Amino acid sequence: MAKYITEISKNGNIAVDDNILVKDYPATAGSKMLEGFVPLFSATAVEKLTAAGYTLSGKTAIGEFGLDLYGETSVNDICAAASLVKEGAVKAALNVDLNGAPRRAAAIEGVTFIKPTYGTVSRYGIIACACSGEQIGVTAKNAATAAEVLSVIAGYDEKDGTSLKEVKGIDYNCDAPAKGMKLALVKELYNENLAAAVRAYKAAGAEVEEISLPEVFAAQTAWQILYSAETTNNLSRFDGVKYGYRTEKYKNIDELYVSSRTEAFGFLTKATILYGSDVLSKGRYEDCYDKALKVRRKVVEKLTELFATYDALLMPACSKNEFEGYPIDEAFEKVFDESRYTATASITGLPAVVAEGVQLVGDYFCDGKLLALAKAIEKEEA
Repeated sequence: MAKYITEISKNGNIAVDDNILVKDYPATAGSKMLEGFVPLFSATAVEKLTAAGYTLSGKTAIGEFGLDLYGETSVNDICAAASLVKEGAVKAALNVDLNGAPRRAAAIEGVTFIKPTYGTVSRYGIIACACSGEQIGVTAKNAATAAEVLSVIAGYDEKDGTSLKEVKGIDYNCDAPAKGMKLALVKELYNENLAAAVRAYKAAGAEVEEISLPEVFAAQTAWQILYSAETTNNLSRFDGVKYGYRTEKYKNIDELYVSSRTEAFGFLTKATILYGSDVLSKGRYEDCYDKALKVRRKVVEKLTELFATYDALLMPACSKNEFEGYPIDEAFEKVFDESRYTATASITGLPAVVAEGVQLVGDYFCDGKLLALAKAIEKEEA
């Protein structure tokens, strides 16, 4: 069984990733930088769950700041929350989807994860990195349970500047039949993970049509630029002064900052910060960051056009539904390569569901439709 970083209750039924705040319990975001940090308040999503009668089981391991593929940069278990859900140790888990890690974990473990429409679940109380795309989502054993938990945590939150008031109109009912729905199979991302899902959808009466969507590669590059730049900005506040890790040896303030960050951050975080600093630098901002924002708009326009015809995009969540280790100095390139499958939903804020090892991406506020499509191919034992 995957181990908790911090156990909260032996009878708890909800696991919470370590970059989501729970009052009076440590929150490290998987980083040495935040060792010893104990928040004074809980995330809005956590407060909503406990107010509704759910109980927290414990904090689960993530890779440092959620930047990696599955949690592999954590000293604890990879896919920790998804593993607990698969084993039946918890009803569901709350995860922050920054660059698709919870989606990949769900695909590997064979459980369900939903990244809801951006802004429909409060981000207040998470340890932020990429504010324009990261979103709290739900891992559960099936679509019905994911819908149940999501309906509790969704809603407008005045404490979160990215929260949307339109969330009241979202229906998370996942009982709609797949029959008559039309799915777009993205040929640029096709791999063997999709074959069984295509057969299942066709058997359920859905139409699956192959399309070309080269924009997924533009989304991949643009999202790497944006999340790296935003992470650079957000992590600049961790400097060894206010809280968290502080180097023992320094002669002046510059050495305090540099040594604390050098000693506390892992390789992938450092690489992300260096890349983010570069794309934000003078002479590179317009060519990189500003252009990435323009690409985001173009990708949104293309997908809006597609969703006038199709109910969802069907694509893998990762290249292989199994974990493969790699040398740490290849982490930045590995994360970029795998993000081709997840960046489209991340950069646009569109909802995405992973079920039975495949990913569905839908139009804004169509989260319920995606959950229904996930339920349509679930195996009975799920």
